[in-house]
Amino acid sequence: MRKSRFTEAQIIGMIKEQEAGLPTVDVCRKHGLSTATFYKLKAKYGGLEVSDTRRLRQLEDENGKLKRLLADSMLDNVILKDLLGKGLTTPVQRRDAVLRVLRDYEISQRRACGLIGVDPKTVRRERSPDHSAIRDAMKEVAGKRRRFGYRRIGIMLERQGMTMNHKKLYRLYRQEGLSVRRRRGRKRARGSRTPLPVPLAPGTRWSMDFVSDTFGASRKFRILAINDDCCRENLCLVADTSISGARVARELDTLVRLYGKPACIVSDNGTEFTSRAILEWAAKNEIEWHYIDPGKPQQNGFIESFNGSLRDEFLNEELFDSLADARRKLAIWRYDYNHVRPHSSLGNRAPAQARRAFEQNETVTPDALVQAQGTSYLTAGLSL
Repeated sequence: MRKSRFTEAQIIGMIKEQEAGLPTVDVCRKHGLSTATFYKLKAKYGGLEVSDTRRLRQLEDENGKLKRLLADSMLDNVILKDLLGKGLTTPVQRRDAVLRVLRDYEISQRRACGLIGVDPKTVRRERSPDHSAIRDAMKEVAGKRRRFGYRRIGIMLERQGMTMNHKKLYRLYRQEGLSVRRRRGRKRARGSRTPLPVPLAPGTRWSMDFVSDTFGASRKFRILAINDDCCRENLCLVADTSISGARVARELDTLVRLYGKPACIVSDNGTEFTSRAILEWAAKNEIEWHYIDPGKPQQNGFIESFNGSLRDEFLNEELFDSLADARRKLAIWRYDYNHVRPHSSLGNRAPAQARRAFEQNETVTPDALVQAQGTSYLTAGLSL
């Protein structure tokens, strides 16, 4: 995560929210950072104040509140004058008056009941169940997985035995204020948008790419990510300040001993992947190495999608003290990604579960892993 991601005013604002009583988990989810990162920032910026512009803004807010209070008071007088001369003696008449005020003036039900002197229970419909257990479980999952939308949260709740349709899930999700803060707009890729063919078995095709981040005093390091395109399993995340082509070849030797030789490897045209060490390694192991066209990352969409998840769910939320700290946290996140995190293209299974399904039944296809429409959990038409 870059140091310039939040300004000092934004950091102080987060600390103020937490000091005002908002739970730390909610503050972290709202602003998209981990709890450990929040406390690091609080230790550095706690007790500081921003410029006098904040005081001016507070005065403007108070002035706006006073204007709204005056407008509300004048509207109350208009409503009461409109009700003069109309019978309001029986409960039925008062209930009808509340409904008429709600229709004509578009104010809240509580405010209309207070003006006419009616118990809101006589107007309000019966409240639906609170679903406190589901709400608590939902907030617990959202606190641990801050970049999960309502659909993935619903999948995690299903694993705990809490099944519901997507409309109820989305309603509770919005009521609890768990909406994920959107990142910056996605860049539209140019060129062909033809979907990549999905390999029919694990080990058919691997894809790889590099991701960069920083640790300590803005010192950069790189992460080599290698995935199996069939079951979407991450085979390794190698972090170091410098990774050469020879290092990539050594890591590939290790993976070949663990998983066997792939039929094909896909990568971009980076210097590490076009080095003599990689060319000799591919020729020695008799593995086809496919290079995508320059400037067209969509041709390697599987690893690019993984890089986006790695950046959005992990790198943007963590501050690394050292390279060893980054490696340790990467190993924890990789295990969670492979064994726990649901993947929509695998029928909401984890990649490790998909690999076991392929190994147990060699005739299974990737399409068979996707849940059919009409199952107990429907999410049609709603975004992750």
